[in-house]
Amino acid sequence: MKFLKLFFKWLLILLIVLIASLYLFGYDYLIKAVAVTYGTGHTTAYLEDYTAFDNRVIKGATPQPWPIHTDYNKTVATEKLEATHKELGTVAFLIIKNDSLWYEKYYEDYNKDSRSNSFSMAKSIVSALLGKAIMEGKIKELDQPVSDFFSEFSDGMAAHMTVGDLSSMSSGLNWDESYYSPFSVTTRAYFDENLRDIILGLKVSEEPGRSYKYLSGNTALLAMILENATGQTISDYLSEKFWIPMGAESDALWQLDSEKDGLEKAYCCIASNARDFARFGKLYKDHGQWNGKQLLDSSFIARSVSPRFPDSPQYGYGFWLSNYRNRQIFYMRGHLGQYVIVVPEDDLILVRLGHRREKQTDDDPHSGDFYTYIEEAYTMLNQE
Repeated sequence: MKFLKLFFKWLLILLIVLIASLYLFGYDYLIKAVAVTYGTGHTTAYLEDYTAFDNRVIKGATPQPWPIHTDYNKTVATEKLEATHKELGTVAFLIIKNDSLWYEKYYEDYNKDSRSNSFSMAKSIVSALLGKAIMEGKIKELDQPVSDFFSEFSDGMAAHMTVGDLSSMSSGLNWDESYYSPFSVTTRAYFDENLRDIILGLKVSEEPGRSYKYLSGNTALLAMILENATGQTISDYLSEKFWIPMGAESDALWQLDSEKDGLEKAYCCIASNARDFARFGKLYKDHGQWNGKQLLDSSFIARSVSPRFPDSPQYGYGFWLSNYRNRQIFYMRGHLGQYVIVVPEDDLILVRLGHRREKQTDDDPHSGDFYTYIEEAYTMLNQE
């Protein structure tokens, strides 16, 4: 009994020292990281983790429900598709053909109104907000220097960094895109309560605008520029310029770094549903038009879904690109396999949300499940 008392006494002392050390050396965000992830049985961010953070509402107004196709859900999923859904934990899968819901299925306790974390699909949405700000003259052009908005990036190579470099992932910022390292800036940005200081503390370590390198910090800085240029939070700007005009069926949430005057985690973390995420696929497929109104400039969209760098054909401005099946495909992509896949040639939009995705190989920027969803969707469509 005496031994146990002594053991727990020293254990308590060690815990106090550990927690004090985390605060002392600036790693106190790890306390929240452990509580939110490992404390809930996860090893990384997950679909429902938005409930553990403060959020800002992206308001809708008058819903415009998707039309239902005459062949809605008349075709069953292929065996391979269902096996993939089971293996990777799909919670929502949609096939939208000719702007109508052709197939729709949910898993677990999810339904058409269920929110889940967009993760990096939000990057495509922030890029759309950039296009809108340029269209409205609040940002001059893609080549406008970042230093026009933040003097922290006025010296050396940083002075050459543009808003377009941020959108096309070519900023040269010294950001560590490590999702599973507790000490990476990506992890700190996800759990810390002062994202602004983290972003403004970044340095430009490579010449901007020369080559593609995927960094979440690019989008975080771009969103801060949008906030500066528009005088609105990006949640409010998104609501006014896209969520309401496109008739989103539900309000959405955007994760914040803190409750008071919080900054959106713009590189990720919009909590919405499959039907509403799909609207951005339709907007870009239709060259920025929505119900006869030009919500986004068509030339900006054309540039967004074209590679900026010949040696990195997989990325444009905020969108992933592929020419699978000899078709030009662009898509939104997020951690754990969140997808809005658009095949303009066939007037086709696929949405997949879920818990896992297949591992990516070094020689292919697209993971295997991306191809599976497309291939099996076409098999289903051909059974019509």
